[in-house]
Amino acid sequence: MMNAQTVELAAAAARLVVEDGMEYAQAKRKAARAVASRAALPSNEAVETEVRSYLALYCADTQPAELRALRRLALRCMLRLAEFRPHLGGAAWRGTATRLSSLHLDLYCDDPKAMAISLINLGIAYDSASLPGSHRGEPVNLLSFAEPCAELGEPVTLHLAVRDLDDLRGALKPDAQGRSWRGDASALRRLLEAQTNP
Repeated sequence: MMNAQTVELAAAAARLVVEDGMEYAQAKRKAARAVASRAALPSNEAVETEVRSYLALYCADTQPAELRALRRLALRCMLRLAEFRPHLGGAAWRGTATRLSSLHLDLYCDDPKAMAISLINLGIAYDSASLPGSHRGEPVNLLSFAEPCAELGEPVTLHLAVRDLDDLRGALKPDAQGRSWRGDASALRRLLEAQTNP
């Protein structure tokens, strides 16, 4: 059970996620600074619950179409990168994405350098960074680039986390409500079909 201050932080972070397109960690820190709170930061699941409430209240007329456009773009990218076993995560997978959201793909491969070479061969210019380590403590390569999205009329940022093939085993563990954190192209197709034919 969260205390009132943590609930307030979750709601404030949710507004930043939806209105400014922030990632959860950044939004939680900014919300805590804005209210000068010493309360424990809310979990990502608590923020996501508030994001869902905010979207239902303020964005119900636009968000479903934006989510569909982002998921379609993600599927096209996943099919291009199929050899690297792409899995969509983040807001687009969880159903809370808006036009301001980035797409997050986890790629599972034996040779991380092959992924970068594949992007070069596709003519995609990317930025490179690293994320904190996986369960083995090794940093995870993060390749980012902008991909045009005709449905939204603007580019969307894609972040590709290049993970070891062994990490795929634990990638599909569910959250506390039994929902998965990511899914492959087949699972994404099912989400799109369900969204089109509720």
